Amino acid sequence: MNENSPISSNQRLSNISDNLLQRSPKLMQPEDTGIIVIDVQDKLIEAIANKQTVLWNIRRLIDAAKLLCIDISITEQYPEKLGKTIETLAKRIEVDAMPKFAFSCNECSQIIHKFTTLPIKQVLLCGIEAHVCVQQTALDLMYNGFDVFVAVDATNSRNKIDYNIAIRRMESAGVTLTTTEAALFEWCQRSDRAEFKAISKLVKEDNPYD
Repeated sequence: MNENSPISSNQRLSNISDNLLQRSPKLMQPEDTGIIVIDVQDKLIEAIANKQTVLWNIRRLIDAAKLLCIDISITEQYPEKLGKTIETLAKRIEVDAMPKFAFSCNECSQIIHKFTTLPIKQVLLCGIEAHVCVQQTALDLMYNGFDVFVAVDATNSRNKIDYNIAIRRMESAGVTLTTTEAALFEWCQRSDRAEFKAISKLVKEDNPYD
């Protein structure tokens, strides 16, 4: 039986301990989840639809990941030509960006090696563009055994049709779609943990670009 398959009634009853249900493997766990911020660079972001809201959501994901000790990786597509990660995000991330020429992050060997040694099983993607680097990375990671999540409000494309089709294609391939707020609560898990107040503050931020 696939580990993500619903368990039978008998198995369910036998697995219940102290009246607590097991946490679903379909939910992200902070201890084995990583986030990749893909190609949010000076010369790429300018043409992206709804770019300010996308950046706002990426920033909240980064801040939450840091609070909850979730591993953060960042990539840059041909930075010599397309520029570095925008300063508002780069200053929040304490790791060096991995340069790449492939659209997918599949050639970022340091990131993949880190994932396999930590080990990280689940990866949340955000960044640009949804139909190019995000989509190709998502499908490659899935093929190599990772559970892949995409924060749909923390990615976009230049054109609406490209974004919409990319989201549909990723979902049909088995990528789990989520939102920034859903991811924050999923990572936090409980309202009695020390980080909840700070996570709640991130959730309650008003989108200044609505």
